[in-house]
Amino acid sequence: MKVAADDADAVARAESLVRLFHQNPASFAALAAVPPDAVPQPYRGLLDHRSHMTAAMERHHGGPVSLRVVAHDGPRTAADGRDWYAREILLSNEAGEVVQYGIVRIDLSSLGTADAARVRNASVPLGRILMAAGVLCDVRDVALVAVHPGDELRRLIGDRATFGRVALIRVDGSPAIELLEIVVDSRGG
Repeated sequence: MKVAADDADAVARAESLVRLFHQNPASFAALAAVPPDAVPQPYRGLLDHRSHMTAAMERHHGGPVSLRVVAHDGPRTAADGRDWYAREILLSNEAGEVVQYGIVRIDLSSLGTADAARVRNASVPLGRILMAAGVLCDVRDVALVAVHPGDELRRLIGDRATFGRVALIRVDGSPAIELLEIVVDSRGG
């Protein structure tokens, strides 16, 4: 199957985010860009959209998801004055089962002070913060990836092959949030 031209950089985008927390993306996971029609349901429905993954996971699992931050970095002020913060996370369903792995890199200066503090507080999933704040978000550049966990990802989510997505969220028209989101288990809900 041929990957669409705009998906060709999906692996590079995903690996860039992985490098924020793992030195060797190859030991983290084998990632391959895949066209949407090669992704089976319910994975495709959970990933191939321009909405927040928090909302998609909560709908699919029939209730709220909870956040666990595995690692974080920053905030760090870049030369352009933007305050970048990154975190590696797991989302769990109400039964405590991990349902999503993710890495997010966010320009905290694109959010209000209170919302940036809520992100750093790390007790609520990012999607829920953005939706509650009514921040005008535009999820763009969504590309799907097949994921075969390597040693590092396997320790967090197990050995099962799965699918994920990379995406960019624009806040009030400016690129502000980069995401790698991996569905851990599509069962449930």
